[in-house]
Order: sequence, then C-alpha cells, then structure tokens
Amino acid sequence: MSSETAAQEENIMKRFHVHVAVNDLDESVRFYSKMFGATPTVRKPDYAKWMVDDPRINFAISSRGARPGVNHLGFQVESDEELKGMRDRLSDADARLVEEDAAHCCYATSDKYWVTDPQGIAWETYHTLGSIPVFSAEPAPRESRAAAGCCTPGDTEDAKVRVQAKRGCCA
Repeated sequence: MSSETAAQEENIMKRFHVHVAVNDLDESVRFYSKMFGATPTVRKPDYAKWMVDDPRINFAISSRGARPGVNHLGFQVESDEELKGMRDRLSDADARLVEEDAAHCCYATSDKYWVTDPQGIAWETYHTLGSIPVFSAEPAPRESRAAAGCCTPGDTEDAKVRVQAKRGCCA
C-alpha cells in the first residue's frame, strides 16, 4: 500500500469537529437542522450536536454563556490507536500539547489532546469513550491531571497559557 493510500485510509476514520457558542439555542437548532437537512443526534437544553456524513463533520453548538462564535475546532477519532497516532502530529505542531484522560465534556467522556494554533484557536483531538447525563462532571480524582471539567485542558499554568478554551464552552 502506498503512503498516499495509507494516509487516505487513515483520514477516513477522522471526523472534523466544530463547536460554536450561540446566543439562542432553539433558533440555532432550527437553522442548522435546515442547513444540514437533519435533526441533531444529541439534543439537550443547552447543547446540540449533529454527526453529519456529508460532509463528514461533528458539529456542536451550546448556549452556556460563552461569547458567541467558534468555540474550538478539532478532530474526533474512532480508536485509541488513532488518537495515539495523532499525538505525534500534534506534538510536532505545538510543543505544549495538553493531555486529558477520561475528560467529562459535552455529555461525553473522552480521552483528548489540546493544542493552540498561532491565532489562539483551541484545537481538540479526542476519542469518545461513552456518554454522561450532564454537560460537564468532575472526573474522579487522578494524580495524572487536575480535575478541570469540560473543554478545559486542566488547571496547570501551561494549560492556561497554551489552550484558551476557558473562554469556551465550559467557562
């Protein structure tokens, strides 16, 4: 298999992720449902998500008090192996990669990595492990990371400097 074919097959599993903060969730759900030609796959009082196949995107919106606009971008992967493979690429892109294991965010538990692009946009790469009944829940205490809740890469000084997601979905 050529390296180009392998790269194409590798990209088949990834799904582009966009999370937008909105002022009026119901109005936005109506708009995006018409635009995507589908209703949300997840709908909560403060959150909605579409898993669209054409284009292959995980598009989420929330009304949790963040400034309206793009909250963060990212890639959803479908396996631990794929997540580990992305880690090297992310490390090459940003020396201060922030890792979260079993993070509780957006009604799901996920393993994830965060980096920040040169413009200050937070990029999340994650593998969803399961769903949770609330938007954000503190995970069980772990020595490996600070309990930070949803959409924040932890409470370390490095995280505060590099990933500005605190202005985002869970601030």
